[in-house]
Amino acid sequence: MKSVDLNKIGDLPGSTDLMPVLFLGHGSPMNAIEENEFVEGFRSISLQLPDPSAILCISAHWETKGTFVTAMEQPPTIHDFGGFPKELFEVQYPAPGSPVLAEQTRSAVKSAIVGLDDHWGLDHGAWSVLRHLYPDAKVPVVQLSLDYCKNPRYHFDLARELASLRRKGVLIVGSGNMVHNLRMVAWDKLNVSGFGFDWALEASERMKTFIQDGDNESLINYEMQGASFHRAIPTPEHFLPALYALALREKNEEITFFNDKAVGGSLTMTSFRISGG
Repeated sequence: MKSVDLNKIGDLPGSTDLMPVLFLGHGSPMNAIEENEFVEGFRSISLQLPDPSAILCISAHWETKGTFVTAMEQPPTIHDFGGFPKELFEVQYPAPGSPVLAEQTRSAVKSAIVGLDDHWGLDHGAWSVLRHLYPDAKVPVVQLSLDYCKNPRYHFDLARELASLRRKGVLIVGSGNMVHNLRMVAWDKLNVSGFGFDWALEASERMKTFIQDGDNESLINYEMQGASFHRAIPTPEHFLPALYALALREKNEEITFFNDKAVGGSLTMTSFRISGG
């Protein structure tokens, strides 16, 4: 894909005010079509946000060797799952892409080569939550991939380089789950509100304490935090989007938690907003 000449097509519209940053616990793809308290939480937070010029989403569900950003005009809706009702596979989220934002994202990152991608589109980590925040699908959406070859510090440092986008009207969204262990889900307890195993609740509370205290080092080094964290984060891809969001927090910015509940014993839907200005 050819490079975009920003001198010819101009900058993204938007104010110079600092846009908020979100981390969204996306949970099951079924949240895209179900009515529940978590969907209500997504809708509620959207009412509190300034209108974005575009969205940059870091989803747990796009892992690549190297770092890439979607750069097509019309990203397809990807149904990257199986075993769900036909109704879910029929969902489309026809938000436009933004080659401008893709190029600005690539230009902002100096620590890595960011490739322009014209194949991926929007996976369910993005559209299953964005369709509740912006149901008319009018806001352009770009996804940034997770390089599975890199460690958490690499991702945190890369995310910090995206800070300038917050003053271009860009809403940056991390989408994953801070506690995410599908192998240990208590399927018979999915409908028990707030049910979490002791280790999951312990890890969740410690994570939130680290976040509130601004202790990013402990979160970057999550593998050193003991048994509860080992169970909560058996693989990093659902946790890393939270690090992307936290890396963008400026000094004295407030953190607001919402959807802060466990599901099925070994998952949490905990989400947060970094305030913006």
